[in-house]
Amino acid sequence: MTEHLRRLAGRAQSKASDGGIVLDGARTGNGRARNRLIMTIAVFLALYGAIAGRLVYLGFQEPADGSGPAPHNTASRPDIIDRNGELLATDIKTFSLFAEPRRIVDADEAIEKLLTVLPDIQYEQVYHRLRTDAGFVWLRRHLSPRQQAEIMALGIPGIGFRAENRRFYPGGPTASHIMGLVDIDNKGIAGIEKFIDSLGLADLREIGLAERETLKPFQLSIDIRVQHILHDELKRAMERYQTVAAGGVVLDARTGEVVAMASLPDYDPNNPVDAHKKDRLNRMSGGVFEMGSTFKGFTTAMALDSGAVGLNDSFDARQPLRVGKFTIKDFHGKGRVLSVPEIFIYSSNIGTARMAEQIPIEQHQAFFRRIGLLDRMTTELPEVATPTGPAEWKRINRITISFGHGVATTPLQTAVAASALVNGGMLIEPTFLPRSASQAAGQAKQVLSDKTSAAMRYLFRLNVEKGSGRRAEVPGYFVGGKTGTAEKVVNGRYSTDKRFNAFLSAFPVDDPKYVVLVILDEPKPEQPGMSATSGLNTAPVVSNVVRRSAPLLGVMPEFGHESTALLISTQ
Repeated sequence: MTEHLRRLAGRAQSKASDGGIVLDGARTGNGRARNRLIMTIAVFLALYGAIAGRLVYLGFQEPADGSGPAPHNTASRPDIIDRNGELLATDIKTFSLFAEPRRIVDADEAIEKLLTVLPDIQYEQVYHRLRTDAGFVWLRRHLSPRQQAEIMALGIPGIGFRAENRRFYPGGPTASHIMGLVDIDNKGIAGIEKFIDSLGLADLREIGLAERETLKPFQLSIDIRVQHILHDELKRAMERYQTVAAGGVVLDARTGEVVAMASLPDYDPNNPVDAHKKDRLNRMSGGVFEMGSTFKGFTTAMALDSGAVGLNDSFDARQPLRVGKFTIKDFHGKGRVLSVPEIFIYSSNIGTARMAEQIPIEQHQAFFRRIGLLDRMTTELPEVATPTGPAEWKRINRITISFGHGVATTPLQTAVAASALVNGGMLIEPTFLPRSASQAAGQAKQVLSDKTSAAMRYLFRLNVEKGSGRRAEVPGYFVGGKTGTAEKVVNGRYSTDKRFNAFLSAFPVDDPKYVVLVILDEPKPEQPGMSATSGLNTAPVVSNVVRRSAPLLGVMPEFGHESTALLISTQ
């Protein structure tokens, strides 16, 4: 009995011990769960704390200009300045409008609000942009400050602004064909702007070094004061003579620097909506034309330089010259034998053709190539046309080319070749960048003898004193030049009532510093019954350009010479 009770007591104690183990395990499991809960709460508190801290931080930051996503930044460009440091082009900050379509609540409502500020936006086009799943779309580039403020006041969700660079040209259209254009992303696509990119600006931009602060101003040879004068006189001439186009260049005869160049009609590079119209062509370097009787200067220089013709020689101009089925006549024929100076000042086609026939055809073509009239000109502007001429020079080609028909070249390279006629016979490639006289001498080519150049200066001055260029005279500045009136080709035939006029000049012609060329396309007679030849319209324009610009270029007038032509011929 006693033993049995002892066994029962042992079992009870054992069960009691087992129950104690179970109770201790439950207590341990509950503690672990509580620890996991605390850790989870701590993690979430830390996460939300970090988010809240970031929001507080951002709340105290100044909003960045043009906040919001953007696919790229517009390019920075260097300022462009003229030879005197005057600003020609610079970057200004503007704001462009973008949208995040995913955040647009109501596309129709957003567009209706935008139309109150931008009434010219295309509704359907913008609607389709706002209905896409894109994260970013442009709506309008380069807003005005007022437009930006008014759109901002609309409070449209999903609409934002981004600061961008925009090119600004203080002179507007004054030098548009020289400056060229940039695209919507401020990258050069024409003119000097494109040339600047070709120098490595695009590469610098790619590696992030094209920042405005690191870009030095880009200086040109242009004098904006003379550029304004030339542009103004061409504009007046277009109105006065009712022309379809006009152009001109002022070229440094000793360095080849382009001091001014303009072609009208032109465009405003600040708003180049008309830039790609056909009549906005840069006629001075990008167009080719038959330059008419200005070529008689080159033919005369060729004949004199060859030694086959002298200034005292004479040629029979009494009768028209027949070549096959063609008849060569003079516009105002004298009907007599003419000396070389008379052939030049009376602009005789017959006399010039007879001079050209003294030179073999191969030498004729070689001379025109040597003086730079038959090959594509080299300069900084991308817009340079290639001259055109006959595939094979025959007798008729030699004769017609002698007085400016049959070869079409750019007016700019005509002026460059004329520099060689008067500057001592040195052909210097034109440049729109500053160039010293010593730098020019280092790359110049001797294409004429100095003696021939002196003879041409004499003939140029004689033509203004006594010939067809009298209306180019400017007292004290000894202008010399040659008129050119060319019939235009219409439907494959020369027109008798549509002309391309030019006046090619230099001043002061006894020691030429500048060459000035003016062209007028299809000028009309100033008054009923008058003619529309070059001496009556382009020559006066040159006179005005020289009179207004010479003092600015440091050329002071001189008086006291009765005949500059005589002075030149005796030097």
